[in-house]
Amino acid sequence: RLEMRNFGVKVSVIEPGYFKTMITNVENLGKNFYASWEKLPEEIKASYGENYLKQFVAMLKLMQKGYNSNLSLVTNCMEHALTSLHPRARYSPGWDAKLLYLPLSYLPSALTDAL
Repeated sequence: RLEMRNFGVKVSVIEPGYFKTMITNVENLGKNFYASWEKLPEEIKASYGENYLKQFVAMLKLMQKGYNSNLSLVTNCMEHALTSLHPRARYSPGWDAKLLYLPLSYLPSALTDAL
């Protein structure tokens, strides 16, 4: 964003929370993760353990319940950034972006990592 300022280009960053899309579809992600797992060398599989993969996919399924399905929150930010006389530097559509990720960005890295 700052690098483009020298060229007269104003950049607005849109950092959405989690939304229900094909990218975040847990069934598709799970299939891709398991397919990638099968291609890994045995040494790496042993390092992580198959339980790691199962827990990761289970966590994704749990998180998916909180995904927002109202994509207009994101597209409204895009529209505002493109058409506003004074667009914001950053947009954070979604409740999780506003209530979780944005406040975490102000905390020290060590605390954020712990959380």
